[in-house]
Amino acid sequence: MSELFGGVLAAGAVRDEVADAAWLQAMLDVEAALARASDAPADIAGEISGACRAERFDIAELGAAAAGAGNPVIPLVRALRAAVTPAAAAYVHKGATSQDILDSAAMLVAHRALGPLLDDLAGATEAAARLAEAHRDTPVPARTLLQQALPTTFGLVAAGWLTALDQATDRLAQVRTHRLAAQLGGAAGTLAALAPSTVGRFSAELGLTEPLLPWHTDRTRVADLAGALGTAAGVVGKAARDIVLYAQTEVGEVSEGRPGGSSAMPHKRNPVAAVSASACAAQAPGLVATLLGTMAQEHQRAAGGWHAEWRPLRTLLLSTGSAAYWLRECLTNLHVDAGRMRANLSLAGDALMAERVAAALSPSLGVDAAHDKVRSALAAGQSLAGAFPEVDPSLLDPTTYTGHAGSLVDAALHHHSSRETL
Repeated sequence: MSELFGGVLAAGAVRDEVADAAWLQAMLDVEAALARASDAPADIAGEISGACRAERFDIAELGAAAAGAGNPVIPLVRALRAAVTPAAAAYVHKGATSQDILDSAAMLVAHRALGPLLDDLAGATEAAARLAEAHRDTPVPARTLLQQALPTTFGLVAAGWLTALDQATDRLAQVRTHRLAAQLGGAAGTLAALAPSTVGRFSAELGLTEPLLPWHTDRTRVADLAGALGTAAGVVGKAARDIVLYAQTEVGEVSEGRPGGSSAMPHKRNPVAAVSASACAAQAPGLVATLLGTMAQEHQRAAGGWHAEWRPLRTLLLSTGSAAYWLRECLTNLHVDAGRMRANLSLAGDALMAERVAAALSPSLGVDAAHDKVRSALAAGQSLAGAFPEVDPSLLDPTTYTGHAGSLVDAALHHHSSRETL
């Protein structure tokens, strides 16, 4: 991971959970769990577990040796055997294959990384809920195709972020609980050198789901994880994109409590957290595609497809985790300018009420004729009030035409609070 770009693209606590040291410790934790779950005597298993500490091994040396072995597990096993007595060395890695260790470690790393990632998503979700409640009735222009459309409320905007974040969080939590499984099958996935009961004990030792079968070339678990992470990143990216647009100088409806500056322009107040969240989230689709593209793997062990997963899986965890961290920062410190929102409703005069005026005229003119007449008046530069004096002036107030926005916000908040008690 780059130290130069890490402050932006590797922000938050997930970074430490997917670092090289964390991967190495996870592999060692898997080796220790295998020793405890196997037929090794208790003292031997204890000796192996005691030796499985990442600080005792040189990551750079293991990485260099991996180039000759094809994966870092082979040199790690050799080093671990050298670190224990000959009696214990006979039980190190017994019955396992390299992929068993690295796949199980990957699931362990993912499980650990999802802890802070889910915490940051929850923090962003709570901030969105507070915004939805506080601005339930704050009118703001709705924008479709980036053009002002009808009035809505900022509370409903935030409620949209809230419900999407809730769904993405729930999906990731489900994957963490049910789809992150231990891997133990031996050289060809037949458990030839292991008792079948070892798998259950091994999985329990790691706190991972016990698989029905070894899944060396069944990569649906990795795909489920990738899909859930990609969805979460997409949800974060949508909210961040909205905030960047709302924060534009010409719009000015929100600003970040901790804006960033410019190297050249002292007046700039950039929405750095939203921009950073958007940047991190934008990396996810390509990483997800890579992980899905590696699913077609040969026979019982892949020739390259498995290896191709390592970097994108780690980077996807990191990018999604960083995006969640930045969105939490953004929403927690977001300043909403209700006055500017109200002012922006008047930028186009009373044109935002065209739908309402056309509906009022329809009973006497017919639907199509009413729409044509309103459209023609606006095209001619007329105000709706001037063109249609027969229309009740109260129908031209945008703050009274937000539909059922308030009740929709209430429904989202109720669902969110009910979900928390499940």
